[in-house]
Amino acid sequence: MSSRHTTTIVGSLLTASFSTVMILSFTAVADDQGPASGKGGKAVDPAPAGVRLTTALPARISVDNSSHATSITATVKNGGTKESGGIRLLVVGFDGLRIKGVQGCSALAEKDLPKGSNSGFVCAVGNLAAGKSRSYAVDATFDLARTGKICLPVQDGAGKKTFWQQGPVPFGATNPSPNAPTTPLLLDTTNKPVSPGDDELPRTGPGTDVLPLGAAGAALVSMGAAGLWWTRRRVS
Repeated sequence: MSSRHTTTIVGSLLTASFSTVMILSFTAVADDQGPASGKGGKAVDPAPAGVRLTTALPARISVDNSSHATSITATVKNGGTKESGGIRLLVVGFDGLRIKGVQGCSALAEKDLPKGSNSGFVCAVGNLAAGKSRSYAVDATFDLARTGKICLPVQDGAGKKTFWQQGPVPFGATNPSPNAPTTPLLLDTTNKPVSPGDDELPRTGPGTDVLPLGAAGAALVSMGAAGLWWTRRRVS
């Protein structure tokens, strides 16, 4: 028997239901990728008193131009003065950025993915002490012919409340180098897609960054610097 929870993902995203999944407790850290950044992050539902949850992503990653492989470190931190209680972290990919694996975490079934996403994993962070953080090594691929985004929601253990969400925030390069061994991508930068072997950068279509909000009949929304939009969908 399984239970289902309603998950709120904020910004240009949507809501989704998640089946209960088996979570492994192992936590891993990717290679050092320089300073981490909380760009694109916002508080959503109020956290318990004394708890302040945030996430961080590397400010820069590199994509192998042959395999499209890249690695990302996803970090969740409790910057408050009290223990967080049981929490979980979601790692969700969009467009050209596909999450292939997160060590110590379980993949979401395709039917449980948020609308518009292509991949996702859920990590049982557990109880995070005040001032402590936990990092997870993320294996991903990035198609340089497309834009790509990542999203990190932090929820209560049951997935009923979203205390914090970073993203969907893009990684990208304003001048991709398809003929180089690797291409560096910067956080919060929209990628200019490039066709392999083509020196001319094609224009990005108007629909590249638009994600549907699902069957509830909600309008399309996007997350901007000035505000936060969110919607909920209940699953019977």
